[in-house]
Amino acid sequence: MKKTFNLENLDCANCAMKMENRVNKIDGVKKANFNFIMQKLVIEADDENFEKIMDEVVDVCKKVDYNCKIIRK
Repeated sequence: MKKTFNLENLDCANCAMKMENRVNKIDGVKKANFNFIMQKLVIEADDENFEKIMDEVVDVCKKVDYNCKIIRK
């Protein structure tokens, strides 16, 4: 499954790069791309565990930049 999420309060490109590197190491993530300029996350991950993976993505991102929010609809 591939989805795009909006990001809020992503303050720097370096943080985006750190998040991308860490998220790409999560089991079940096929590819993740954080776009600092567009404030977007595009993630491709296993369908059956997608929500669990996204919970882990949120945790990873909060550790890098506490103010950054992934808008999940």
